[in-house]
Amino acid sequence: MAGTKAIFITGAASGIGRAVAQRFAREGWAVGLADVDSAGLSETAALLPKGCASIHVMDVRDADGWVEELTDFTERTGDRLDVLFNNAGVALGGPFGETDLEDIERIIAINFTGVALGARIGYFFLRKTPGSCLLNTASAAGIYGTSGAAIYSATKFAVRGLTEALDGEWHGEGIRVRSLMPGFIDTPLLDRGVEASNETVRDRVRRAGLEFTPVEQVAEQAWQAVQGDTLHTVIGKTAKRMKFAARWLPGKIRKQMRRGG
Repeated sequence: MAGTKAIFITGAASGIGRAVAQRFAREGWAVGLADVDSAGLSETAALLPKGCASIHVMDVRDADGWVEELTDFTERTGDRLDVLFNNAGVALGGPFGETDLEDIERIIAINFTGVALGARIGYFFLRKTPGSCLLNTASAAGIYGTSGAAIYSATKFAVRGLTEALDGEWHGEGIRVRSLMPGFIDTPLLDRGVEASNETVRDRVRRAGLEFTPVEQVAEQAWQAVQGDTLHTVIGKTAKRMKFAARWLPGKIRKQMRRGG
């Protein structure tokens, strides 16, 4: 792996993380696969060219785990970390007033604290590689507050804010900071149940007549994002419509959210 461009991906056991791993591996990059799901990581690794990937079982909420696994990965890559992809996240839907307090704490810890820890600890490694990039997975839910997914939406706003702040702070050090803001992606996250409902997130999206964006499209946009100069890459028709409405039709989108999305 030493001397090869290198990307470290959290949430790599499935979904966007797996697709991005495959996309970068096709370009000959060394890929660090990180997740709490060891079986899923092994499945992802089996899809990649032999010898290009390393497996890192870790919880993004654990600062010591971040240090240990990034150290291990960069020792394999000759001290290179070209891209840190802060992608791990969990979804939660349902009325905010009925959401368990433990679930609120868990979503914040994984979706935002984990991203902040990755950025803060990853900074030490990224600054050693000229032209490196921190890539964060935000969401269309970080464009306008999404009713029925309040705490998830709030964490994605936080990721968006952190991305914008670090883009300013780290520019002078040559570290690029970018985010992906996809709409609904066809991943296992959509199979989670909605609080106080028999529906899954997938069921609700289908009932609303919204489209799913293939993970392969997100992976391609991730590749483009780390090459280009766009701060936030908005992906999918739903996300683009939300961006347009939030800017030009704020009253309309507000009324839509009051009706429950």
